[in-house]
Amino acid sequence: MTPMQRLALPTLAAVLLATTLSGCAPLLIGGAAVGTLMMVDRRTSGSQLEDETIELRARSRLGEILGSRAHINVTSYNRQVLLTGEVPDAATKQLAEQTVAKLDNVRSVVNELGVMSASTLTQRSTDIFITGKIKASLVDAKDLTATAFKVVTERGAVYLMGRVTQRESERATAVVRQISGVNRVVRVFEIISEEELARIAPKAAAAGAVATPAAAPALAPLQPASAAK
Repeated sequence: MTPMQRLALPTLAAVLLATTLSGCAPLLIGGAAVGTLMMVDRRTSGSQLEDETIELRARSRLGEILGSRAHINVTSYNRQVLLTGEVPDAATKQLAEQTVAKLDNVRSVVNELGVMSASTLTQRSTDIFITGKIKASLVDAKDLTATAFKVVTERGAVYLMGRVTQRESERATAVVRQISGVNRVVRVFEIISEEELARIAPKAAAAGAVATPAAAPALAPLQPASAAK
């Protein structure tokens, strides 16, 4: 696979996701493909659906309360919610966090909102490009499972989420540091043991099967958001 082909993968995924949300998914993605995507994720299928619901509700609620006064992105992973973007003042930043924290099933909120004017379309496009390069680099790193990481880029700051071991956390950080345009790496991981990884790894190996909802396992302690210099 050429570098350009790898870089195109995130874009293709975004197109497929947009198609899914528009209601045209049956024309492009069958149930088996959806099951595969869910199985390679280290969250249970139930947790993945729960995260999607949290994101939708949070965006809707924040839109009702703040309207166009703020630019806020919401990312949920295993019920830990990351807020990124820009707000006009500290009071609005606090209000946004309190609003999301009150939603059903949210267990914690990492508030990385910047008190500043909204980012430009050019900056947002650059962030999307950086995210694509990071995802391609994680695929290239043969000692990492790229699907274990969720990547969010905001004004050149990269936020990494996922259920990973300490080794994976350090290795992914090292990979991301090398990407041009990245000015900061913030780890918002749920750290699991190597033993836990060994238990959930077979799920990925069986990714050809359609996922079925499973009871959520006991949640590992969340690692506080930390910036990697």
